[in-house]
Amino acid sequence: MSDSHDRRTFLATLGAAALTLAARRPVPLISRRRLKRIGLQLYTVRDEMAKDVPKTLERVAQIGYREVEFAGYFKHTPHEIHELLERYKLSAPSSHVPYPEKWDDWKKTVSDAKKVGHEYVTVAWTPDEKRQGADAYQRVAETFNRAGTEARKAGLHFAYHNHDYELAAPAAGGPLPLDVLIEHTDPALVTFEMDLYWMVHGGADPLAYFKKYPGRISLVHVKDAMAGPEHTMTEVGKGTIDFPKIFAYDADHGAHIKHAFVEHDQPADAFASAKASFEYLRKMEY
Repeated sequence: MSDSHDRRTFLATLGAAALTLAARRPVPLISRRRLKRIGLQLYTVRDEMAKDVPKTLERVAQIGYREVEFAGYFKHTPHEIHELLERYKLSAPSSHVPYPEKWDDWKKTVSDAKKVGHEYVTVAWTPDEKRQGADAYQRVAETFNRAGTEARKAGLHFAYHNHDYELAAPAAGGPLPLDVLIEHTDPALVTFEMDLYWMVHGGADPLAYFKKYPGRISLVHVKDAMAGPEHTMTEVGKGTIDFPKIFAYDADHGAHIKHAFVEHDQPADAFASAKASFEYLRKMEY
């Protein structure tokens, strides 16, 4: 009886001591997420690219970028571009390419992209004449589906990058052009690169589109907008767009964003702008 009592007393004391130690142990902080890949759309440094592609890529890599998105090869062959990327330890998941009109030209575009090592061929502009008429954007969507079919044959993805004109309400009423494009393209053939700045400039809420069209946005352009009706473009982190909220939502709902590219259309100093945006995103938690 005494032995049993002593054992119960010992176990109770041991349990109390364990609880005390657990209570004193510091609670680990929740690890905040950060972007694993930060890219630069080379349109930001297009003047420098026009002068010296190798030197420009070298300086971009020195800032800390490990991914780039091309906007032309500046008289370099796909093979030369591939070698430069390897030299500076960069990858180029995407390239902006012309609107697909002549299909032999489009096949060459896809072939060149494959040689460089791109994953996405991204159309960044719909010509004005293609936007005219009540069913214009449905026809554009059909073109994108066809272009996406050719891209998929080569093992690539077709993407479309928006500006603000796809967010202008049609004069005759009806859905916004961007909605038409998303809803009339095959998700297996066409994905989207959302330009977060142009979404805001066009009066749209980027997060609302992530919620409305889950899984349709694979790439983003990260560029900021200052307060005011003009939404003047500025370096990432200096404006009003809530980037942590956007990336947090995506991470919590499937992590569909595969690549994020910094861009500034008219920087006062291209490399200083690229560096400032990179430093903000490098430290950003969400």
